[in-house]
Amino acid sequence: MKVNIIQCKTLLTKSRLPETDYCINPYIGCLHACVYCYARFMKRFTSHKEPWGNFIDVKINAPEVLARELDRKPKKGMVLLGSVTDAYQPVEQKYRLTRAVLEILLQHDFPVSVLTKSILVVRDIDLFKQFSKCEVGLTITTINQRVVRDIEPRSSTPQQRIEALEALHQNGITTYAFIGPILPKITDLEDIFVAIQGKVDFVMAESLNTKCGNRKDILNILKEKYPHYLPFYQLGFDRKYWDEVEKQLMASSKKFNIPLKGFYRH
Repeated sequence: MKVNIIQCKTLLTKSRLPETDYCINPYIGCLHACVYCYARFMKRFTSHKEPWGNFIDVKINAPEVLARELDRKPKKGMVLLGSVTDAYQPVEQKYRLTRAVLEILLQHDFPVSVLTKSILVVRDIDLFKQFSKCEVGLTITTINQRVVRDIEPRSSTPQQRIEALEALHQNGITTYAFIGPILPKITDLEDIFVAIQGKVDFVMAESLNTKCGNRKDILNILKEKYPHYLPFYQLGFDRKYWDEVEKQLMASSKKFNIPLKGFYRH
Protein backbone atom coordinates (compact mmCIF):
# COMPACT_ATOMS: atom_id res chain seq x y z
CA MET A 1 0.00 0.00 0.00
CA LYS A 2 1.33 3.39 -1.02
CA VAL A 3 0.88 6.53 1.08
CA ASN A 4 1.58 9.88 -0.61
CA ILE A 5 1.69 13.34 0.95
CA ILE A 6 0.13 15.95 -1.34
CA GLN A 7 -0.95 19.59 -1.22
CA CYS A 8 -4.52 20.57 -2.14
CA LYS A 9 -5.69 23.90 -3.54
CA THR A 10 -9.33 23.57 -2.45
CA LEU A 11 -11.16 21.39 0.03
CA LEU A 12 -14.77 22.55 0.49
CA THR A 13 -16.66 21.59 -2.69
CA LYS A 14 -20.30 22.10 -3.59
CA SER A 15 -22.33 18.91 -3.69
CA ARG A 16 -25.17 17.54 -5.80
CA LEU A 17 -25.90 14.78 -3.32
CA PRO A 18 -29.30 14.75 -1.59
CA GLU A 19 -29.52 16.85 1.57
CA THR A 20 -25.85 17.79 1.26
CA ASP A 21 -24.56 21.25 0.38
CA TYR A 22 -20.83 20.62 0.53
CA CYS A 23 -18.39 17.72 0.55
CA ILE A 24 -14.97 17.44 2.12
CA ASN A 25 -12.56 14.63 1.28
CA PRO A 26 -9.34 14.89 3.33
CA TYR A 27 -7.87 11.95 1.41
CA ILE A 28 -7.81 10.60 -2.14
CA GLY A 29 -8.21 6.87 -2.47
CA CYS A 30 -9.39 4.38 0.12
CA LEU A 31 -7.46 1.59 1.81
CA HIS A 32 -10.61 -0.32 2.77
CA ALA A 33 -10.39 -1.88 -0.72
CA CYS A 34 -14.09 -2.70 -1.08
CA VAL A 35 -14.60 -4.67 -4.28
CA TYR A 36 -17.79 -2.78 -5.16
CA CYS A 37 -16.42 0.73 -4.56
CA TYR A 38 -17.92 3.30 -6.94
CA ALA A 39 -15.29 5.94 -6.06
CA ARG A 40 -12.61 4.17 -8.10
CA PHE A 41 -13.41 6.63 -10.89
CA MET A 42 -11.24 9.05 -8.90
CA LYS A 43 -8.19 7.15 -10.09
CA ARG A 44 -8.44 8.85 -13.48
CA PHE A 45 -7.64 12.16 -11.78
CA THR A 46 -4.41 10.82 -10.28
CA SER A 47 -1.18 9.41 -11.65
CA HIS A 48 -1.51 6.19 -9.68
CA LYS A 49 -0.82 2.89 -11.39
CA GLU A 50 -1.62 0.89 -8.25
CA PRO A 51 -4.97 -0.92 -8.15
CA TRP A 52 -7.80 0.92 -6.39
CA GLY A 53 -7.58 0.22 -2.68
CA ASN A 54 -3.80 0.15 -2.66
CA PHE A 55 -2.95 3.83 -2.43
CA ILE A 56 -3.93 6.82 -0.37
CA ASP A 57 -3.10 10.50 -0.93
CA VAL A 58 -2.96 12.58 2.24
CA LYS A 59 -4.01 16.22 1.71
CA ILE A 60 -1.58 17.40 4.34
CA ASN A 61 -2.57 21.08 4.12
CA ALA A 62 -6.32 20.41 4.26
CA PRO A 63 -6.95 22.23 7.58
CA GLU A 64 -5.17 25.40 6.44
CA VAL A 65 -7.02 25.42 3.12
CA LEU A 66 -10.40 24.93 4.79
CA ALA A 67 -9.71 27.68 7.31
CA ARG A 68 -9.02 30.13 4.46
CA GLU A 69 -12.14 29.03 2.61
CA LEU A 70 -14.39 29.49 5.62
CA ASP A 71 -12.84 32.86 6.45
CA ARG A 72 -14.45 34.03 3.19
CA LYS A 73 -17.81 33.29 4.87
CA PRO A 74 -19.49 31.02 2.31
CA LYS A 75 -23.19 30.30 2.77
CA LYS A 76 -23.64 27.79 5.55
CA GLY A 77 -24.88 24.34 4.65
CA MET A 78 -24.57 20.66 5.47
CA VAL A 79 -21.04 19.31 4.96
CA LEU A 80 -20.51 15.63 4.19
CA LEU A 81 -17.25 13.92 5.16
CA GLY A 82 -16.45 12.19 2.81
CA SER A 83 -18.12 11.49 -0.50
CA VAL A 84 -15.38 9.72 -2.51
CA THR A 85 -13.17 8.53 0.32
CA ASP A 86 -13.62 7.43 3.90
CA ALA A 87 -12.64 10.32 6.16
CA TYR A 88 -11.54 7.78 8.79
CA GLN A 89 -8.85 6.02 6.80
CA PRO A 90 -6.32 3.99 8.82
CA VAL A 91 -3.80 6.81 8.21
CA GLU A 92 -6.18 9.22 9.99
CA GLN A 93 -4.79 7.84 13.25
CA LYS A 94 -1.45 9.38 12.32
CA TYR A 95 -2.36 12.51 10.37
CA ARG A 96 -5.61 13.50 12.15
CA LEU A 97 -6.79 15.59 9.20
CA THR A 98 -10.45 14.72 9.70
CA ARG A 99 -10.32 15.77 13.33
CA ALA A 100 -8.67 19.06 12.38
CA VAL A 101 -11.33 19.64 9.73
CA LEU A 102 -14.09 18.99 12.25
CA GLU A 103 -12.56 21.46 14.68
CA ILE A 104 -12.57 24.18 12.00
CA LEU A 105 -16.14 23.42 10.92
CA LEU A 106 -17.18 23.58 14.57
CA GLN A 107 -15.59 27.01 14.96
CA HIS A 108 -17.67 28.26 12.02
CA ASP A 109 -20.86 26.47 13.14
CA PHE A 110 -21.31 24.42 9.97
CA PRO A 111 -23.60 21.37 10.25
CA VAL A 112 -21.84 18.08 9.59
CA SER A 113 -22.70 14.64 8.32
CA VAL A 114 -20.17 11.81 8.48
CA LEU A 115 -20.33 8.47 6.71
CA THR A 116 -17.68 5.86 7.41
CA LYS A 117 -16.89 2.15 7.72
CA SER A 118 -14.36 2.73 10.50
CA ILE A 119 -14.77 2.52 14.26
CA LEU A 120 -12.10 5.24 14.52
CA VAL A 121 -15.05 7.63 14.25
CA VAL A 122 -15.81 7.15 17.97
CA ARG A 123 -12.55 8.96 18.74
CA ASP A 124 -14.28 12.23 17.82
CA ILE A 125 -17.41 11.87 19.94
CA ASP A 126 -16.23 14.82 22.01
CA LEU A 127 -16.35 17.06 18.93
CA PHE A 128 -19.61 15.69 17.54
CA LYS A 129 -21.35 16.52 20.81
CA GLN A 130 -20.47 20.19 20.41
CA PHE A 131 -22.06 20.70 16.97
CA SER A 132 -25.48 22.33 16.85
CA LYS A 133 -26.33 19.87 14.06
CA CYS A 134 -24.40 16.69 13.45
CA GLU A 135 -25.20 13.19 12.20
CA VAL A 136 -22.89 10.20 11.97
CA GLY A 137 -23.56 7.13 9.87
CA LEU A 138 -21.83 3.81 9.47
CA THR A 139 -22.15 1.76 6.33
CA ILE A 140 -23.46 -1.76 6.82
CA THR A 141 -23.54 -3.90 3.70
CA THR A 142 -24.07 -7.15 5.57
CA ILE A 143 -23.60 -8.40 9.12
CA ASN A 144 -22.06 -11.63 7.83
CA GLN A 145 -18.42 -11.37 8.92
CA ARG A 146 -17.19 -13.93 6.37
CA VAL A 147 -18.73 -11.98 3.50
CA VAL A 148 -17.34 -8.68 4.80
CA ARG A 149 -13.80 -10.07 4.85
CA ASP A 150 -14.24 -10.99 1.17
CA ILE A 151 -15.82 -7.77 -0.09
CA GLU A 152 -14.57 -5.14 2.41
CA PRO A 153 -11.23 -6.68 3.41
CA ARG A 154 -9.70 -3.81 5.42
CA SER A 155 -12.75 -2.26 7.04
CA SER A 156 -14.00 -2.60 10.61
CA THR A 157 -16.12 -5.67 11.26
CA PRO A 158 -19.93 -5.41 11.16
CA GLN A 159 -20.13 -5.96 14.92
CA GLN A 160 -17.58 -3.20 15.55
CA ARG A 161 -19.60 -0.80 13.41
CA ILE A 162 -22.82 -1.64 15.22
CA GLU A 163 -21.06 -1.09 18.56
CA ALA A 164 -19.78 2.26 17.26
CA LEU A 165 -23.32 3.29 16.33
CA GLU A 166 -24.46 2.35 19.83
CA ALA A 167 -21.68 4.39 21.46
CA LEU A 168 -22.45 7.43 19.33
CA HIS A 169 -26.18 7.09 19.94
CA GLN A 170 -25.74 6.78 23.69
CA ASN A 171 -23.79 10.05 23.62
CA GLY A 172 -26.78 11.87 22.16
CA ILE A 173 -25.44 12.07 18.60
CA THR A 174 -27.86 11.56 15.72
CA THR A 175 -26.89 8.27 14.12
CA TYR A 176 -27.88 6.36 11.01
CA ALA A 177 -27.06 3.14 9.25
CA PHE A 178 -26.29 3.36 5.57
CA ILE A 179 -27.32 0.04 4.03
CA GLY A 180 -25.38 0.04 0.85
CA PRO A 181 -24.69 -1.02 -1.60
CA ILE A 182 -27.42 -3.60 -1.28
CA LEU A 183 -25.89 -6.77 -2.74
CA PRO A 184 -28.62 -9.03 -4.16
CA LYS A 185 -28.78 -12.45 -2.48
CA ILE A 186 -26.10 -11.31 0.00
CA THR A 187 -27.48 -8.33 1.93
CA ASP A 188 -30.09 -9.54 4.42
CA LEU A 189 -32.16 -6.47 5.24
CA GLU A 190 -34.03 -8.08 8.12
CA ASP A 191 -30.80 -9.11 9.84
CA ILE A 192 -29.45 -5.56 9.58
CA PHE A 193 -32.60 -3.97 10.98
CA VAL A 194 -32.54 -6.39 13.92
CA ALA A 195 -28.88 -5.54 14.64
CA ILE A 196 -29.29 -1.75 14.54
CA GLN A 197 -32.57 -1.49 16.44
CA GLY A 198 -32.24 1.04 19.26
CA LYS A 199 -28.89 2.29 17.97
CA VAL A 200 -29.89 4.57 15.09
CA ASP A 201 -32.32 7.39 14.42
CA PHE A 202 -32.89 6.49 10.77
CA VAL A 203 -31.57 4.43 7.87
CA MET A 204 -30.60 5.21 4.31
CA ALA A 205 -30.04 2.67 1.57
CA GLU A 206 -28.50 2.43 -1.89
CA SER A 207 -28.71 -0.04 -4.74
CA LEU A 208 -25.61 -1.68 -6.17
CA ASN A 209 -23.88 0.53 -8.74
CA THR A 210 -21.95 -1.44 -11.38
CA LYS A 211 -21.36 1.49 -13.74
CA CYS A 212 -18.07 2.71 -12.28
CA GLY A 213 -15.58 0.10 -13.45
CA ASN A 214 -16.26 -2.22 -10.52
CA ARG A 215 -18.31 -4.90 -12.31
CA LYS A 216 -15.29 -7.06 -13.15
CA ASP A 217 -14.07 -7.12 -9.54
CA ILE A 218 -17.55 -7.97 -8.27
CA LEU A 219 -17.93 -10.85 -10.71
CA ASN A 220 -14.43 -12.12 -9.92
CA ILE A 221 -15.07 -12.32 -6.18
CA LEU A 222 -18.41 -14.03 -6.81
CA LYS A 223 -16.77 -16.53 -9.12
CA GLU A 224 -14.12 -17.30 -6.52
CA LYS A 225 -16.17 -17.24 -3.32
CA TYR A 226 -19.88 -17.38 -4.20
CA PRO A 227 -20.21 -19.08 -7.59
CA HIS A 228 -23.87 -19.96 -6.97
CA TYR A 229 -24.72 -16.23 -7.14
CA LEU A 230 -22.70 -15.54 -10.28
CA PRO A 231 -25.43 -16.29 -12.89
CA PHE A 232 -27.85 -14.00 -11.04
CA TYR A 233 -25.40 -11.10 -11.13
CA GLN A 234 -24.46 -11.72 -14.75
CA LEU A 235 -28.09 -11.22 -15.73
CA GLY A 236 -28.25 -7.84 -13.99
CA PHE A 237 -31.06 -6.22 -12.03
CA ASP A 238 -33.95 -4.33 -13.57
CA ARG A 239 -36.25 -1.69 -12.12
CA LYS A 240 -38.75 -4.33 -11.02
CA TYR A 241 -36.11 -6.01 -8.88
CA TRP A 242 -35.23 -2.78 -7.05
CA ASP A 243 -38.94 -1.99 -6.64
CA GLU A 244 -39.22 -5.19 -4.62
CA VAL A 245 -36.13 -4.26 -2.57
CA GLU A 246 -37.69 -0.89 -1.79
CA LYS A 247 -40.86 -2.61 -0.59
CA GLN A 248 -38.74 -4.80 1.72
CA LEU A 249 -36.97 -1.72 3.07
CA MET A 250 -40.25 0.04 3.77
CA ALA A 251 -41.69 -3.06 5.44
CA SER A 252 -38.64 -3.45 7.69
CA SER A 253 -38.67 0.27 8.47
CA LYS A 254 -42.26 -0.01 9.66
CA LYS A 255 -41.74 -3.30 11.50
CA PHE A 256 -38.74 -2.06 13.51
CA ASN A 257 -39.91 1.55 13.77
CA ILE A 258 -36.75 2.94 12.17
CA PRO A 259 -37.47 5.71 9.63
CA LEU A 260 -36.21 5.11 6.07
CA LYS A 261 -34.85 8.48 5.01
CA GLY A 262 -34.00 7.53 1.43
CA PHE A 263 -33.35 4.72 -1.03
CA TYR A 264 -31.02 5.75 -3.83
CA ARG A 265 -30.93 3.85 -7.10
CA HIS A 266 -28.43 3.67 -9.94
